[in-house]
Amino acid sequence: MSGAFADIATPIMSGILLGGLYTVIALGLSLVFGVMKLINVAHGDLVIFGSYFAYAMLAHVGVDPIVSLLLGIPVLFGVGFAIQKFLMAPVFRISMEAPLIIAFGISLILENVFQIVFTPLSRGLTTSYSLQSIQMGELYIPVVYLLNFGVAIVVMLGLGAFLKKTYLGQAIIAASQDTLAAQLMGINTERLFAITFGISAAVSAIAGVFLGLTFPFTPVSGIPFLIIAFGVVILGGLGSILGTFLGGIILGLSQTLSAHFIGASEQMLVVYVMVLVVLAVRPQGLFGR
Repeated sequence: MSGAFADIATPIMSGILLGGLYTVIALGLSLVFGVMKLINVAHGDLVIFGSYFAYAMLAHVGVDPIVSLLLGIPVLFGVGFAIQKFLMAPVFRISMEAPLIIAFGISLILENVFQIVFTPLSRGLTTSYSLQSIQMGELYIPVVYLLNFGVAIVVMLGLGAFLKKTYLGQAIIAASQDTLAAQLMGINTERLFAITFGISAAVSAIAGVFLGLTFPFTPVSGIPFLIIAFGVVILGGLGSILGTFLGGIILGLSQTLSAHFIGASEQMLVVYVMVLVVLAVRPQGLFGR
């Protein structure tokens, strides 16, 4: 492998694998919007909730972050279910703007709780494998990047199979397509929305663990990762699982290639400009219907 090709191969490979992490982060946001037509602005903070939960399990109990998902997934599912059932559902009857305000309030509360409990210091999920790399020719690929991509595939396929092959998944699809018709067919859409929000939060638990293994995080890290997740679902198409995966890959590649050719300080500017162009030219996303 020539030096020039190796130079460009590294950001390409890194971008594709990083896109896996961005996919997992964005899937929950895409699911909630696809079913409830709600942009959950607290989504990034729920992801960081997952990171801090894994950090607490690692620091105080000694449980590996990935193993901690056995408890983290049901805990975040319960949190998401409760948020929708007791906070979002009552205000849905008022207006579509009210849940957005509630989600913003939840975001602020979570950020302040994180600062009180964990301090504003930067944290990370440091394990033996999070520091290792695998050599592929002249490339050195961090193990955690490979894990990110593998988890993105598993979560995407698992969520797709759940929605297509289970009664509950079909009910969620029906409610997303026509809420009133679903209600007339006897589907309890309020309970369904709470379950959907819980599933979104459970996926956030997975995203939080792998985010923490890849990047350091602070109590306010939810905001930039919410923006990244929003960019992914805009690129891929709001509510589309496959589109979210492809959007994550595109955003990851855009970031790493921009850093390679332009500079690290300008990499996110290129990404945001690209998202704005897609919004202006194709509002339903590159892969949306």
